Amino acid sequence: MMLTVDDLRFELKRSARRTTMQITVERDGQLILMAPPDVAEEQLSAFVREKKFWIYSKLAEKDRLQAIIPKKQFIDGEGFLYLGRSYRLRLVNDLDVPLRLYQGRFLLRHDASHEGRQHFIRWYTHQGRKWLEKRLGHFTGRMEVAPAGVKVQDLGYRWGSCGKGDWLYFHWKTILLPAYIAEYVLVHELAHLHEDNHTPLFWNRVGRVMPDYELRKAWLAERGIEVEGLDEE
Repeated sequence: MMLTVDDLRFELKRSARRTTMQITVERDGQLILMAPPDVAEEQLSAFVREKKFWIYSKLAEKDRLQAIIPKKQFIDGEGFLYLGRSYRLRLVNDLDVPLRLYQGRFLLRHDASHEGRQHFIRWYTHQGRKWLEKRLGHFTGRMEVAPAGVKVQDLGYRWGSCGKGDWLYFHWKTILLPAYIAEYVLVHELAHLHEDNHTPLFWNRVGRVMPDYELRKAWLAERGIEVEGLDEE
């Protein structure tokens, strides 16, 4: 369901488990308004108008960042992120796989460079799953959860989601983030195994294992867009 307030258009998501209204500005600029099922449209519109300055500020910041993020070129010297660090690319002739991270450099075979984006996504997906599965064991006991497992794929403009059967899904770009931010994304989704919505109880669960989660959350909101660059034109 969509809701238009002045020049702002929202995807409206109602949930019986939600007790408060919340606005989210997605990485692509999409606006989402989450609310309890019994909140009238007039009340929703008033809430949006109270938040208009914040919404416009978030949209302007995302537009500014998008404009300065260059598209990646698969040429010698180009930098590619992995766990928050940039590694230079080197094109080589002899390599048993299309792409490898070796001795502080990404190595990409010349004959695979025309499909460089696909090879990087496959590499990030594979490494992301391995890394997240390894970190999972550090938090599951402390958070008293037992997820079915981890899947890494393209989630559009979401960093992660908690799916049916207690599967955890993560965007392959999660592995581009600094490790401590990627851990926040992981803990965030683990907390959703207890709580569907971002209630105070949800954030309490996150805070128990990650007392500085607010700093990590703010970093992701403000700088997460910096990991873009492999998207299609």
